Amino acid sequence: MSNILKFFYIITLVIFFSCDSNNTRITPQVIDKKHIEELLIERNIDILARESELIDEYIKQNNLEVVKTGTGLRYQVLNIGEGEYIKKGDLVTLQYEIRFLDNDVVYSSDSDGYKTFLVGRGGVESGLEEAILKLKMQSEAIIILPSHLAYGFVGDGNKIPYKSVLVYRIKVIDIK
Repeated sequence: MSNILKFFYIITLVIFFSCDSNNTRITPQVIDKKHIEELLIERNIDILARESELIDEYIKQNNLEVVKTGTGLRYQVLNIGEGEYIKKGDLVTLQYEIRFLDNDVVYSSDSDGYKTFLVGRGGVESGLEEAILKLKMQSEAIIILPSHLAYGFVGDGNKIPYKSVLVYRIKVIDIK
């Protein structure tokens, strides 16, 4: 008897929740995936355009002469350095300072130690990976990473919130 009551209860709930107040069946909305994709692409383009304007204003205010890559990365080499250019597979050590566009310092090697990573293996922001390949031993550079080349829509879970543009000032200390 208990199983029959459970069955009746479940059927009653299904009927109740599948009807609106006029006792007509509610039909689920069909989600147009293509339309949603188009809306997301449009929104991302808007975000990139706004970030680009903010970065351009920062560059102007700080009298920088940057190179802009196809990805949106901007960089200015302050000291070209010596030797060969860094390549994938190199172990690189950087002295660095990371700032937001308002010039607040987020991280620096003075307080957090040098940053060492293997180029081409991930583990660092994709924009830093891209920029480091344009440098040599003892190179110094200013690198501006739009959020999609930094920590994107997630942030770093610590000091860098989502959708943050980052300004790196780096010096290549060692290459192995």
